Amino acid sequence: MAQVVLLTSEGASGAIAARYLAAQFPDIAVICEATEPRWLFIRRRIRRLGVATVLGQVAFMVLQRFQQRGSQPRIADICAPMSNGADPAVTHVTSVNSPECRAALRELRPGVVLVMGTRIIKAEVLAETAAPFINYHAGITPKYRGVHGGYWALAEGDAGNFGVTVHVVDAGIDTGGILYQERIRPGTADNFSTFPYLQLAAGLPLLAKAARDALAGRLSLQGATTLPSRLWSHPTIWHYLATGFRRGVW
Repeated sequence: MAQVVLLTSEGASGAIAARYLAAQFPDIAVICEATEPRWLFIRRRIRRLGVATVLGQVAFMVLQRFQQRGSQPRIADICAPMSNGADPAVTHVTSVNSPECRAALRELRPGVVLVMGTRIIKAEVLAETAAPFINYHAGITPKYRGVHGGYWALAEGDAGNFGVTVHVVDAGIDTGGILYQERIRPGTADNFSTFPYLQLAAGLPLLAKAARDALAGRLSLQGATTLPSRLWSHPTIWHYLATGFRRGVW
């Protein structure tokens, strides 16, 4: 049995979150899903967005790899305060929706389940425990649902909504009731590759606070928002370059 369970995915952000939260909750149980095969990801995107858009997104992802390499010193500076503490033990599963993940949740009987960076969680997984599922989202919901919410806020000329949200998980995509939000301001040294780490540094304390609230039985949703709701995807290379030159958002 573990009071706190973290559902996350492979990659740097998941590892940072696990280490940070383990320092806050020493008995945390971490369940990590495997990265989805790239071909499956691309095929699903083509069905939803079309071939031309997905080709533009893939081209952008290639460009972004070079940007990320050049941004490593800045990323290291942002991550340093979150990197204290030891890596917790991790249970690896093929997917957050897999039978082995569901079995692990039944066995652990958590008081709260924290979610960061996983696939969309199916209803049958949410039903495995009475504990609330609480998600970290790198964007201000409901206006910037989906991915890269901080980037899209800047790309839309909406810098005041560059931030993070911690919300209850429901059947939709980033549509659950909002627990906490924080707006932040990136610096001139930041770019698409560093934005997620700035958001993570702001969001992890909120996620830990939400976990404590859940364990104490004092979760409280924010009131209704007047923000519009929109689901965002990866930028295409042509949109990214045009926005960079027009708004200076790189």
